[in-house]
Amino acid sequence: MDLVLSLCDDLFLDKVWAGVLPVSAFTSSLNAGLTPPPPALLSNSSHLPILTSDLSTWSQLISYIPHPPFPEDLLSLSTSAPLPFTSAWPRDYVPRQAISLFMLTLIGIHLLYFIFAYLSYKFIFNHEMMKHPRFLKDQIKQEIHSSLQAFPGMTLLTLPWFLGEVNGYTKLYDNVDEYGWGYFFLSIPLFLVFTDYCIYWIHRWLHLPVFYKRLHKPHHKWISTPPLMPFTSEADSCAVPTPFASHAFHPVDGYAQSIPYHVFIYLLPMHRKLYLVLFVLVNFWTILIHDSDMITGHPLETVINGPAHHTLHHLYFTVNYGQYFTWADRMGNSYRQPTSELDPLLEAKAAEKAAHGKDD
Repeated sequence: MDLVLSLCDDLFLDKVWAGVLPVSAFTSSLNAGLTPPPPALLSNSSHLPILTSDLSTWSQLISYIPHPPFPEDLLSLSTSAPLPFTSAWPRDYVPRQAISLFMLTLIGIHLLYFIFAYLSYKFIFNHEMMKHPRFLKDQIKQEIHSSLQAFPGMTLLTLPWFLGEVNGYTKLYDNVDEYGWGYFFLSIPLFLVFTDYCIYWIHRWLHLPVFYKRLHKPHHKWISTPPLMPFTSEADSCAVPTPFASHAFHPVDGYAQSIPYHVFIYLLPMHRKLYLVLFVLVNFWTILIHDSDMITGHPLETVINGPAHHTLHHLYFTVNYGQYFTWADRMGNSYRQPTSELDPLLEAKAAEKAAHGKDD
């Protein structure tokens, strides 16, 4: 996120912050042609009062907002010199970083979610699944609503990790020569294996009764009828998921499963741009595995934990917890091989055939 924040500062955030919290509102005596306060007072004060009634109402409202000490070059300006169009909150001021990161992340996850989920829904998701007897009325609208409710909470919980990243507490690096091309490419499988194994256990723990009912159950609203777990009430009715269910989590659930992605760069070096690319692809993969696809027989089926495997997870609850690979499930005795006879599309077609039979 430090790359994103720096780019956005350059493109528009510097101007936004200069307009919202201009330095002129806090050094009004300079603009008003009055004798400026002593530099020691300016540099040690967290805020300064407005000294003239000619300033705008907005300036008067914000004049007491805390800010870091002003730099000496600003304090040395003469009373006749125009103040630079800059913000009283510089780029390295943590409150500014926190607000900027929160807004950028919130906007970014909305864009990523709607763009990728729509593309997956439009071009990959089998729309015949919508004929499944458990496909809920207005389900897509419900999936989107659930996701949108989760985004602010997940973003807020993730904010400390991003602030640490922006302030240099991670092992991200910029120059490939620091670790060489060999480690650059090695860090990709390291990242995938580390996050996959951690998410496997986090996901599995979320299925423990103490956590499941409070945190993970909302995500499993979007499932097919589980053959081994019959419904006990109308409230338990579930459905076949669409890609729009990919982020329909309880905020704490979604945050918990994201922790390994952030922890990795605090433990092991990774190129900054590579990490950003992988972070975006991870979200795309999360959307892709929720398309209810049960295509089987491909060469990597026993290695890659893809959409068919995750569909079985939604069918049977206690299998295929992994994110990318099958190895953790195999080690944890929770692996189930996808087979064509388990495809929920069969039930959807049977329901459609039965409905046509009644019409005839």
